[in-house]
Amino acid sequence: VEQFQRTWMRPPTRPELQALAEDFVKEEILYREAQALGLDEDDLVIRRRLRQKMEFLNADLVEVQAPTEAQLLAYFDANQDRFRRPDRFSLQQIFLNPNKYKTNLNRTTAELLERLNTDPAFAADSQAIGDVTLLPAQLKDVTRREVANTFGPGFAKGLANMPVGRWSGPYESSYGLHLVRITEREPGGLPAMAEIRSVLEREWRAENSKAANERFYQTLRARYDVEIRLPADLTAKILAVR
Repeated sequence: VEQFQRTWMRPPTRPELQALAEDFVKEEILYREAQALGLDEDDLVIRRRLRQKMEFLNADLVEVQAPTEAQLLAYFDANQDRFRRPDRFSLQQIFLNPNKYKTNLNRTTAELLERLNTDPAFAADSQAIGDVTLLPAQLKDVTRREVANTFGPGFAKGLANMPVGRWSGPYESSYGLHLVRITEREPGGLPAMAEIRSVLEREWRAENSKAANERFYQTLRARYDVEIRLPADLTAKILAVR
């Protein structure tokens, strides 16, 4: 009745209540008959659902307390690489197809760099300079990894050595050559613990909850005698399938 009322915002009528009762009886009878036939024994969906319910049950029983200041500081010190912020870049690029210029490539790039760095009007329309490409003409506030995803790891590796505020190059990417202007470079680094305290607490709780669940499982596992036999030629079978 409560479920019906929450759904329909009114109490059930007498016939509706009778139908609800009959549906409950039907569910109970079919559930018991299915158990009697062993239909729950080899069903992967049921197995996974029961496993999930056991994990939920343990999560309710094992409540991870808030970390102390000392615990949080120790966790921060032990996991600094996880919380270190990467360098971030904003840049413009002009694409040059090396096959187009051949022996004139060096002269062409030198002339373009000279004009880009001395003629503000010419540089203002940098998107119209260079060869046609689907690559973005500029990227804003991106990490080295994001640059690598677009231009390739070799291009991204050179970001640290590119001057800020001036056009330079050419630099090679997975697609060709580029003249590049770094408009902004923001060094990364380790933030103060106070800046990411909420993130630290969330990660600490998640790891300790996972550890508590593993201890719970190991306690249950100790009640069983477990023997695992792996075929000696398992690797060969996997390679054969691939």
